[in-house]
Amino acid sequence: MTMAAKGVFRSLRLFNYRVWAAGSLVSNIGTWMQRTAQDWLVLTQLTHHNASAVGIVMALQFGPQLLLLPWTGFAADHFNQRKLLMATQATMGTLAILLGILTVTSVVQLWHVYIFAFLFGCVSAFDAPVRQTFVAELVGDADLSNAVALNSTSFNAARMVGPAIAGLTIASIGTGWAFMVNGVSFIAVLISLSLFRTHELHPNARAHRKRGSFTEGFRYVWNRPDLKASMIMLFLIGTFGLNYPIFLSTMAVGVFHTDARGYGMLSTFMAMGTISGALMAAGRERPRFNLMIVGSAVFGIGGVLAALAPNYWLFAASLIIIGVAALTFMNTSSSLMQLSTEPAMRGRVMALRVGVALGGTPIGAPIVGWIADNFGPRWSMGVGAASGFLAAIVGIYALMQQKKNPRQII
Repeated sequence: MTMAAKGVFRSLRLFNYRVWAAGSLVSNIGTWMQRTAQDWLVLTQLTHHNASAVGIVMALQFGPQLLLLPWTGFAADHFNQRKLLMATQATMGTLAILLGILTVTSVVQLWHVYIFAFLFGCVSAFDAPVRQTFVAELVGDADLSNAVALNSTSFNAARMVGPAIAGLTIASIGTGWAFMVNGVSFIAVLISLSLFRTHELHPNARAHRKRGSFTEGFRYVWNRPDLKASMIMLFLIGTFGLNYPIFLSTMAVGVFHTDARGYGMLSTFMAMGTISGALMAAGRERPRFNLMIVGSAVFGIGGVLAALAPNYWLFAASLIIIGVAALTFMNTSSSLMQLSTEPAMRGRVMALRVGVALGGTPIGAPIVGWIADNFGPRWSMGVGAASGFLAAIVGIYALMQQKKNPRQII
């Protein structure tokens, strides 16, 4: 193995992280199978190509990230993170199997999907900040940035494989079986969590229980110009730019008239970009704020190219650019926020990050879906591109303010 490879994959030298990465990869493949199958089910089987319905599903699935914010951050900072992860992962697996049973038996209706999307969102709201901060317990602060990037590599490697498998599964044996496979895949994470060498963990400092712990986290972010600027950038891109289920499904069906296999392949092309972006992030020693600005701007450029793409393959190629940019932006924000935050505050800060990044979906997804239905999918892609350019402007303004006041941390 070369020195460069050792740098990129250095977190894998730790037993606990290797076990975690293996279990997560299996589960992530199932997750992407479910996401693809869910969007396809709503768009082609439960409605007649209604992008607004997909937007409602996204709103219900990601809305709890913001709705439950006071409790999710508290849980991440106060409870045993490994036990909390075991509970959330087991619950999500059970929900996936139940939705699979409804679909396989052909009794599923649109309102069923709405309910399950909301339940998934509630459980995921507790799971996401814990999963992000738990990485520090596995590797310590020294390798935190690298581990965050490798987590993204795993997630997006699964994104390259999962939708393609989902497309084949849907075409051959039916949509419901993709949900069933996802439910079973959570067993891999539960096994990995049970195999950890607990004496090799790096426990994060636990916060003391007291009134006002959520508002304390909010004040902490508000008084940090770097965190505040990052949150605004995340809100813009998360609300209007990360609506991939709407963008990809409507472009695949409404513009390029492809089938489930073609739709699954689009997610695979985007994953090629996100994996590249994640590996580049893993090779960096330290994250930098200006990388968030670059990532935002390139995200906007990629969105413009996708909106104007004249055919399926050029659209797919533009998704690679979007994938690299999105991963550069998201990984950098995650690593910067964790490394620059006091350990006892990390859970609340990361819960705020997840809430801001995904909690805007109930606002953005229905709007983007409505635009796709009434003006066409290409215009909805344009809205996503605009969010990247606006986020870049916010980042540039924050850097200019930092130059005026060098005591600010950017």
